[in-house]
Amino acid sequence: MELTVKQQAMLAGNHGAAKQMAMRLLVDLGTAADAPQMVPVAAAHVSGVSPLTGGHGLTTFLEKLGDDAQVEVETTLNSAGCDSRCWREMGATTDYVERQQRILDAYAALGVRLTLSCTPYEAVQTSLPDGVGAWAESNAVCYANSYTELRTNRDSGLSALAAAICGCTPDYGLLRDENRTANLLVEVECDLVESVDFSVLGDWVGKQLPTGLALPWGPVPHFRGVGEANHEARKALSAAAANYGCALLYLDEPPAAEYQATLCFTTADLEARYAELAPRHAVDLVVIGCPQASPAEVRATAELVRNRSLPEGRLWVFTASRHWDSLHEEVAAIEAAGGMVLRDTCPEVVHYDRASVNHILTNSLKAEHYLQSGLNSMPTSVARLADCIAHAADPEMADGVAHKGRRPSAVAHHSTKVPQAGALSLAGSGLESQDTWMVEGEALVTDVPLTFLGFVNRRTGVVEEPGHPLNGESIAGKVLVFPRGSGSSVAPYVLLGLLYRNHGPLAIVNTEIDQQTLPACSLLGVPYAHSFGRDPCLELNSGDQVKLELRDSIVTLELLERAPVSS
Repeated sequence: MELTVKQQAMLAGNHGAAKQMAMRLLVDLGTAADAPQMVPVAAAHVSGVSPLTGGHGLTTFLEKLGDDAQVEVETTLNSAGCDSRCWREMGATTDYVERQQRILDAYAALGVRLTLSCTPYEAVQTSLPDGVGAWAESNAVCYANSYTELRTNRDSGLSALAAAICGCTPDYGLLRDENRTANLLVEVECDLVESVDFSVLGDWVGKQLPTGLALPWGPVPHFRGVGEANHEARKALSAAAANYGCALLYLDEPPAAEYQATLCFTTADLEARYAELAPRHAVDLVVIGCPQASPAEVRATAELVRNRSLPEGRLWVFTASRHWDSLHEEVAAIEAAGGMVLRDTCPEVVHYDRASVNHILTNSLKAEHYLQSGLNSMPTSVARLADCIAHAADPEMADGVAHKGRRPSAVAHHSTKVPQAGALSLAGSGLESQDTWMVEGEALVTDVPLTFLGFVNRRTGVVEEPGHPLNGESIAGKVLVFPRGSGSSVAPYVLLGLLYRNHGPLAIVNTEIDQQTLPACSLLGVPYAHSFGRDPCLELNSGDQVKLELRDSIVTLELLERAPVSS
């Protein structure tokens, strides 16, 4: 990469240890992606705020940064893990609130604005800067690329913070015109009436996505047949599609599209998903606002509860503080009905009191995706907004035994992997900051993307995703081989936490560079390899003994011994 004099000085450590570490991470990321240079960042948005999502890895990292770390550009912050005004009513503990405050204090010391919102595109909708952003928070990345003039890669919380500290980011991926074309066609053959219909659609696409496609910057779907979509619909679609790594989508004709697959979404598919997601037992809590509810969504909720009486503690509505002053009447109506309107937090990052909440109903597939994961292990159902409010009003609406909600069903991952035999030797690339290393160990291999947040146990390293080929397997001490990460931009903090606890992988091998995994490997010096001549996810078997060696900027992968193949 070609660096300016100032960037070279940062990399050399002349501007302090924090900027050196941040620039090293950005150079690793850019070199791996063949970026020719750095480009200035107009805005940054950092994820990794809640103790639930960031955990030990986040807190340890922030407190290791040092006093010289400061952001150089306008930097906003994602949702916190509770509303500081009413954390007791939310069931949070004193310890949880104290850990949350440590994280917020650390970000404030860096000069980050504590906006505590997962919808930064709503904060400045009329004046969002054109140009390049470094945004983490998956729904915000997808929305910005799809509907604004701000371009951003699917930054992790780590790389977004590094870009904010250095004021620049590598010029690669979705920042460049040639990579902003659709690679997936989705024919929509049904009417989508409200925002949750769009949410179901986005999540459905992720579940249908076949393996083996060449998607270096993630799936870029073109939804044809959708018709008009308002802000709330676009927001819901972006958030649900981002569950599976989508950082850009099109509702209009995309430029020079080359579709690698075509999917067809029908009325039968929509109704089948609602049937699968419907509550079958009594609902303990209804949550609205994931991503945080816009003013229109708060108003729609207020209209549905106006002149009704809800049992206490059955409806939580999440929104951003910046909307508060314009929503006095709506907030009053929701609270008069018995609901609670929360600020600065979001349903997926909250630690729920399992003594009173064991089944949640929501109108968001983003919330469902993470609530039912290992993040909360919460049985979660989905319905349209009016049905959600009906359940909030009537605890006995669903037949059955209370506190037993819909358990998550296994996702049918479309793996094309078959056992391999014979010798193997591959050559690939490593990281710019890593000179030489050699590791030998047992490979753990899948051709299905891996979601760290919520689906890899942050204490043990065990994959906890029913239906995933690695479900029940531990990544600890293994040479972990997978195509790329998907889902949340908080993934590197999960990986950092595992590495700090000595439960992380011995080395990581990706088919292509993974913007979520690479930053953690760069930061802690974990051997990392990518871009081999042949796909290691298909060439290796779990249990194979392998040797990885970095020498002269080339990583060689050699098979030492094949694992026995079961008949």
